[in-house]
Amino acid sequence: MKRIFATLALLGAVLVGNPAWAEEKSAAPAASAPAATAPAAAAAAATEAVPAAAPVLVANKGDNAWVMISAALVILMSIPGLALFYGGLVRSKNMLSVLMQVFVTFSLISVLWVVYGYSVAFTEGGGFFGTLDKLFLKGVTVDSVVATFSKGVVISEYAYIIFQGAFAAITCGLIVGAFAERIKFSAVLVFMVIWFTLSYLPMAHMVWYWAGPDAYIDAAAGEAAGKTAGFLFQKGALDFAGGTVVHINAAVAGLVGAFLIGKRVGYGRESMAPHSLTFTMIGASLLWFGWFGFNAGSALEASGGAALAMVNTWIATACAALSWMLAEWLLKGKPSMLGAASGAVAGLVAITPAAGFVGVIGAIFIGLLAGVICLWGVNGLKHLLGADDSLDVFGVHGVGGILGAILTGVFAAPSLGGTGVYDYVANKVGDYDMTAQVIAQFWGVGTVIVWSAVVSFIAFKLVDVVIGLRVPEEEEREGLDITSHGESAYHH
Repeated sequence: MKRIFATLALLGAVLVGNPAWAEEKSAAPAASAPAATAPAAAAAAATEAVPAAAPVLVANKGDNAWVMISAALVILMSIPGLALFYGGLVRSKNMLSVLMQVFVTFSLISVLWVVYGYSVAFTEGGGFFGTLDKLFLKGVTVDSVVATFSKGVVISEYAYIIFQGAFAAITCGLIVGAFAERIKFSAVLVFMVIWFTLSYLPMAHMVWYWAGPDAYIDAAAGEAAGKTAGFLFQKGALDFAGGTVVHINAAVAGLVGAFLIGKRVGYGRESMAPHSLTFTMIGASLLWFGWFGFNAGSALEASGGAALAMVNTWIATACAALSWMLAEWLLKGKPSMLGAASGAVAGLVAITPAAGFVGVIGAIFIGLLAGVICLWGVNGLKHLLGADDSLDVFGVHGVGGILGAILTGVFAAPSLGGTGVYDYVANKVGDYDMTAQVIAQFWGVGTVIVWSAVVSFIAFKLVDVVIGLRVPEEEEREGLDITSHGESAYHH
């Protein structure tokens, strides 16, 4: 009996001691075992002292797919879209030379973009240039991401690189239309290297470089991030897809070139009518198609904002084609295919800076005005300037770009159906000051006109001194297809 009591007493002592196997099942509060919970409390305190790691942002596959498709569409705009549009507008003896200039310019700028262009345009540096930290895309991997326009949303950096590179390539290609049919091929290439480096890259940095929305966590952080942005971004200039960076920039360069290279032999005395409006119409149609990637892709997300930009691009272009055609019909008595195609391109240009900022009504107004005003640009303004801008680069891209950039400041107002300007600190659309925004738009327009004009003048002069700008008169009369490339676009 004593042994039984002793055994029961021992068992009770073990149970009261609450061993590890019993603790796992115990529902007793933690206070009943202070020795066991002290290390846990210390660990919790240590965890609280160490800040939580920032979440790793992963690109959304849908956004990535949209930006990559958009990049392909922009490439389609250059080759074959722009090449055919320009090629159809020149005389048959110069068709191949224009195709060659656009095609090789696209190739050249694509290489330069990867070597140093992306780094200079889209790394944090000063207000006008980035750095050389990403030469040859150094440090970019398949896991690298860049910001979009929504907090916490990113896309693959490689997708962004090719998208922006396609923009750079077509911008340089646009310039060749202003001095088509008379420039040396070697002069085109050397000029493009200089102009791309000193005009396109700084303008892209000035307008589009910023730290991204996630940097704007509060007022102080937002102010600090704002100081790292490009010069015109800090000024508040809006350019959704390249009214200043692409169109005005290229148009001013083309106009300077037209002045410095001089008029074509026989200009004003001989017929220089387009040799194939069929090709021009096909080219314009490819430009319109590809421009959906140009504008809607600039939203950087497969979002409602991209859809808005796409609708605006569609409707503004249609309005401009109609308004140019109708105005020409009234003035000249007949509507022309050249007028309709030119009007469409004018509408595309004008809506580019505004595409993601204005409502549909704003897009309609911009399109209708672009058709009429750019018609004046290629007729009245061209005669006032007195330059032989062969394919009316300034009349369409310069005038249309200026018009669109300024009207962006008007029609972006929420009161007129626009989106306004998003305040990333307050996480809402901010109060809209139309006057201040239009002034900011003028800052953008004025800066690109002066910057591009100065760089272009210096670049053309340097090229002229080193290798010469213009082919000899006898080669120009024979045509650049044969004399510059030893080939002909046609054999008939």
